[in-house]
Amino acid sequence: MARVEPLKLGMIGGGEGAFIGAVHRMAAGIDGDWRLVAGAFSTDAGRNTRTGDLLGLDAGRVYGSIDELLSAERALPEGERIDAVAIVTPNHLHAPMSIAALDAGFHVICEKPMSLNLEEAQAIAAAAERSGRHYALAFTYSGYPLVEEARARVARGDFGAIRLVQVEYSQGWLSSALDREGNRQAEWRTDPARAGLGGCLGDIGTHAFQLAEHVSGLQVESLCADLTTHVPGRRLDDDVSVLLRFAGGARGVLKATQVAAGDENGLRLRIHGEKGGLDWAQMEPNTLTLRWLDRPAELVRTGGPGMAETTLGRIRTPAGHPEGYIEAFANIYRSVAATIRGGDTVAARGAAAWFPGTADGVRTMAFVEAVVANAASDQKWSGLAG
Repeated sequence: MARVEPLKLGMIGGGEGAFIGAVHRMAAGIDGDWRLVAGAFSTDAGRNTRTGDLLGLDAGRVYGSIDELLSAERALPEGERIDAVAIVTPNHLHAPMSIAALDAGFHVICEKPMSLNLEEAQAIAAAAERSGRHYALAFTYSGYPLVEEARARVARGDFGAIRLVQVEYSQGWLSSALDREGNRQAEWRTDPARAGLGGCLGDIGTHAFQLAEHVSGLQVESLCADLTTHVPGRRLDDDVSVLLRFAGGARGVLKATQVAAGDENGLRLRIHGEKGGLDWAQMEPNTLTLRWLDRPAELVRTGGPGMAETTLGRIRTPAGHPEGYIEAFANIYRSVAATIRGGDTVAARGAAAWFPGTADGVRTMAFVEAVVANAASDQKWSGLAG
């Protein structure tokens, strides 16, 4: 078998001290599909240089801006230039950077949310279409093996017609005014100019919405929303409650909050049909609970018997060896790599050739706009475009 060389990755953002950039680098490196070779990690020249040094990059490929990176990399021979750009910046830079990278001929892997608003999201989707390049979004939780198992079981009709979809994402880290106390992560996430229309809504509400639609296979048609800001002086929401009406008649509830004091990262999805339902929680990701109308409950464990074929492609370790957040993230990077390389590689690796992309991004930004508009109006129900 011919040796398969790693794809070459460039990164925008993610300099020293940044959380999500390091996560992307770990995820990209797990399977050997990617090698980080270039970056523009910070607008601070010293921080940018130190990050490149720490990562062992050639100093000539540590650039001062995305424009420098795209121009210089595009000028390199095809076998030497980067194949894709990972964008791990605050939200307001996602659209201009994604569009620039796509138009320059590079694939893009971008942090969520897709953009500041629906118009920008649609512009990114148009750029991906005209460039012929792939665009992936870091909706990480859809990369967990048992999320895929849940999706597959719903899709094959195990639970009958779906009636209820309940998703909750509960954090407590913004229960105090961290955004006014020098916490950089909190400060930009509560700034409308950099975060966009929604605070908690854009940060974790989009994760919950994407997960609910992805696993249920249903699209939200209309919603009734309440946005709240509990911490005085905060400029964006920190608490979200939404009633959902899905195509086909299913009903749902989405709750996202970052002021549930003491909560860590409580993402939970429950889906119920005519015959039974499922229950998955991110903090115990290797267990999927199935409950039935006419028989005892079942526990499905990662790596255990009876997994769907698409689930098997996302599992790396034997049963009982926990897989978590980094591995789920890595599944997205692996699927992007397999898709770039072509179908034969997908079959050989057993990787599911799916990753969150432009459709997920546009849907989530339509959701954000619909929630903000509905919560600000006296209208009980609002439609969801897209």
